[in-house]
Amino acid sequence: MILGLCVVRGEMKVILKYSRCLAVCHTVLPEGDGSSDKITYQAASPDEAALVTAAKNFGFFFYRRTPTSIMVREANTEKMGSVHDVTYEILNVLEFNSTRKRQSVVCRCPSGRLILYCKGADTVIYERLAGGNSDIKKITREHLEQFGSSGLRTLCLAYKELSSELYEKWNEKFIQAKSSLRDREKRLDEVAELIENDLVLIGCTAIEDKLQEGVPMCIETLSRAGIKIWVLTGDKMETAINIAYACNLINNAMKQFIISSETDPIREAEDRGDPVEIARVIKDSVKQELDRYLEEAQELLRSPYGPKLSLIIDGKCLMYALDLTLRVSLLKLSLNCSSVVCCRVSPLQKAQVTSLVKKGARKITLSIGDGANDVSMIQAAHVGVGISGLEGMQAVMASDFAIAQFRFLTELLLVHGRWSYLRLCKVITYFFYKNLTFTLTQFWFTFHTGFSGQRYYDDWFQSLYNVIFTALPVIIVGLFDKDVSASISKRYPELYKAGIRNTFFTWKVVAIWAFFSIYQSLIIYYFTTASSRNAHNSSGKIFGLWDVSTMSFTCIVLTVNIRLLMACNSLTRWHHISAWGSILAWFLFIFVYSGIMTPRDRQENEYFVIYVLMSTFYFYFALLLIPIVSLMGDFLYQGIQRLIFPYDYQIVQEIHRHDPEETRRQLLEIGHNLTPDEAASFAVARLPRETSKHTGFAFDSPGFESFFASQAGVFAPHKPWDVVRRASAKSKHRTSKN
Repeated sequence: MILGLCVVRGEMKVILKYSRCLAVCHTVLPEGDGSSDKITYQAASPDEAALVTAAKNFGFFFYRRTPTSIMVREANTEKMGSVHDVTYEILNVLEFNSTRKRQSVVCRCPSGRLILYCKGADTVIYERLAGGNSDIKKITREHLEQFGSSGLRTLCLAYKELSSELYEKWNEKFIQAKSSLRDREKRLDEVAELIENDLVLIGCTAIEDKLQEGVPMCIETLSRAGIKIWVLTGDKMETAINIAYACNLINNAMKQFIISSETDPIREAEDRGDPVEIARVIKDSVKQELDRYLEEAQELLRSPYGPKLSLIIDGKCLMYALDLTLRVSLLKLSLNCSSVVCCRVSPLQKAQVTSLVKKGARKITLSIGDGANDVSMIQAAHVGVGISGLEGMQAVMASDFAIAQFRFLTELLLVHGRWSYLRLCKVITYFFYKNLTFTLTQFWFTFHTGFSGQRYYDDWFQSLYNVIFTALPVIIVGLFDKDVSASISKRYPELYKAGIRNTFFTWKVVAIWAFFSIYQSLIIYYFTTASSRNAHNSSGKIFGLWDVSTMSFTCIVLTVNIRLLMACNSLTRWHHISAWGSILAWFLFIFVYSGIMTPRDRQENEYFVIYVLMSTFYFYFALLLIPIVSLMGDFLYQGIQRLIFPYDYQIVQEIHRHDPEETRRQLLEIGHNLTPDEAASFAVARLPRETSKHTGFAFDSPGFESFFASQAGVFAPHKPWDVVRRASAKSKHRTSKN
């Protein structure tokens, strides 16, 4: 993270106030022996630690904290190289939260002066500034826009000197609010509003927030998969747009719809200071923009070659756009856009936007966050994913899934998520199929018994059908079945659209399974009963009820297990072991069960039935013929469907049917075969670097410090604090020379 300094040149006092604000206004805890090299900072966010570290490098070293004071080792501005320790008494801390978007500290300086230091978002700081100082406001606003366009996260710094009388009166209200038992947070925010006004602007900070490796490629892949990606961030609009460009979420070919509160009519209303008028102006502006953009979007979507659309809206406008009278227009416009960026939004607004899509559009929502301010958004979505990183573990603890890096979403969604969807659909429909097939054979039997309640199967058959004889194969399918490999899944992200369209779990799919279930139950029951009428055992007796029902149950177990193998996209040894093992388990069970019947049960139950059946030609003929005839319809349907109406994954399977199985990839080791002179010449040569206005420069460039140096006309290759020191030295040199 890199700090950018924005102050009026030549104002040394402002620079000192700027550095003291960074060193005092925070809740960081130092760890170490007090040495600047060995001390480490523990902060609630990495941004806060970066600001305190920057103040240390500017010469204001925060090294110790007590419950009532902060010790800072400040550089002596009069004598170069000397330092002195300064203790600031901390009287009150107004902590940062998502509603306030700022943090303040009331401290007493060694001289006895009472000062309130405040840092926060530019929108809330500018609203609370005193009149005058238009020069620094203008310069700071320009720098904020410049930093935001470069993809930096910005904050504004301000201060206010307090009189003893004013502070004492305010402190009494603060103590009462802090000791209240009901609505404590609300009352503290109200009391903070009483003192956080008439502030004097010091400057602004800019912090680089690098994207993790593989984020642009991951987002581009998810977009190809048909997933609409919305960015809900607390950064400035310029920063959010630059991040969207860096992530390949927005490109120059897109038509951008921007709804911003930074317009002249809204600024004029804010300058007049009437809250009612400000709300009316912003709401009218948002309504007009939504209506205009919605009409333009409809015209562009009618054109077959129209550009993709993107919507960018800030937090102030979003607050009014989420009103009951405007949220329908906002939702229509948003759903017609390929990407949506909401900037300067609070955690509550993130949750409201997520709920708007979830309930208003009835879409499946997935929220991804890495910090505490994303918890409400994660909990509002159908599925929440937390990224464990520098922002803490709050998002991970509130999420359904946790990943280490954003790029792992490709594996989570396009590979394992899609496999899980296919497996789940197959398991549910197969459970429906196999139980319906088993139950219908008993239903057909009731037509022959006059609905008398006579059992067709033994009780043990019905009890163990779903527990042993058909349980393990479907579990194996739910664990290991996959249509294509992981690498091919990522190579063709469009395969994920089958899950978005819910292709494999519709009423049509259930009806097809039900049709073949009815067909197979009719074949199994009537073929078994019809062929057994003229069949005899070795003693010349015709088959009875338990002989026929055992034969029928044997055909069902064989048919449904083979049908599952036909439905598998990949057959491994575990699939074969589970399916044929379940069939074998049925024969082992019936062999044992038929031989252990008690003499009392021999007249009417399963005693020796399987042995009698296996001694006849009828058993082997029926065992071969009935499953083949039953599965013939499924076989023909699958062949016709794959040939004429193939699914996307089946087309991909055909494309890669001759590819060898995936093996472990090995790194090819080859030499460059260059002479020492040739190698030296290649080392000196440098390739030209392509530059563009939106390239994600702030997120991947190792030499980002040159940006700040270029603003002051100074070359500084490495450290940000060196940039500021050289800039100040350059400014002093020019002043003395003039």
